[in-house]
Amino acid sequence: MNIYEALRESHEEQRKLCDELIESDPSAHLRSRLFKSLKIELEAHAAAEERFLYCTMMMDDTGLSSSRHALSEHHEIEELLEELTTNDPAKRGWLTHAKTLREKIHHHLNEEETKFFQLSGKILTEKQKASLAKEYSKDYKRLKLKYASS
Repeated sequence: MNIYEALRESHEEQRKLCDELIESDPSAHLRSRLFKSLKIELEAHAAAEERFLYCTMMMDDTGLSSSRHALSEHHEIEELLEELTTNDPAKRGWLTHAKTLREKIHHHLNEEETKFFQLSGKILTEKQKASLAKEYSKDYKRLKLKYASS
């Protein structure tokens, strides 16, 4: 497995959880559970991805600008998550913010998969791609457990 395959697994989970969240019934506890699952997925993925792919890419002049851009999108998503966390999912307006979050996530994932992966694929060696996948996967799993227990 290489880093891109590992990241795409989480990307697909993020897309699925976003869509399920938007379609969920606001009065049911399901929406709160889905939001918590999405938040855990996003936080674990972002932290591990930043540590093992973005930092590596920032060390190369060619990857610096696109890594900064990706980090700024992570920050925007993080701010939306915080806003949604502090509000009741059953309240008016919450779903509007959740839809904005979904749009930002879908945009980020698509941009990452169509632009960032191609650029980084030219910079990283095959050995690096495999090594980064192992490091990312290990940290991602650890972080998911950490965030789920807090």
